[in-house]
Amino acid sequence: MGSRKDKGFLDGQFLIAMPSMLDPNFVRTVVYVCAHSEDGAMGFVINRAQDVSFSEILVHLKIATDDSVDRLPLAVSKFPVLSGGPVDNGRGFVLHTEDYHCNSSIPLSEELCLSTTQDIIRAISAGRGPTRATMLLGYAGWSAGQIENEIAQNAWLTCPASEALIFDWDLDTKYERAMALLGISPSMLSSEMGHA
Repeated sequence: MGSRKDKGFLDGQFLIAMPSMLDPNFVRTVVYVCAHSEDGAMGFVINRAQDVSFSEILVHLKIATDDSVDRLPLAVSKFPVLSGGPVDNGRGFVLHTEDYHCNSSIPLSEELCLSTTQDIIRAISAGRGPTRATMLLGYAGWSAGQIENEIAQNAWLTCPASEALIFDWDLDTKYERAMALLGISPSMLSSEMGHA
């Protein structure tokens, strides 16, 4: 993902889909960009629910059994699992606060890390995980120059990411609240934006 000096201008930013977005993978989405360079960009959709529950993931990974899942604390059994994007959507990622580290933890900012191994899933299931976290299946990826072109075509709005919004479990209003970070409402935007 590169060193700090290689950070792109979209690192740590939200991409907020414009109402004109036609790609079904990104209609009304908010994407947290965790890596951006001249080689491309990677991020996670943070406002799309996933059909798979955390309990089902624990059973699939043999971290828990069907019987033990029934005894998990509500905060663990209801731990959010989001659809992070259309790429590699069978692969799990955990976006979390920096107060938890394992061998696979990658610092994304002063406050956020990304982990990809079962260690963090085991820690969360045992109540030893980070203060705030969310699991994402899949990610969003763009090749070199692609996201810059999409922004130039008015497909996305950008703004600094909000940690509170990333970990907020109220997915239904997250799009509108991300727009509100820019002081706008989706109804203020025409689906057909023009250039002056």
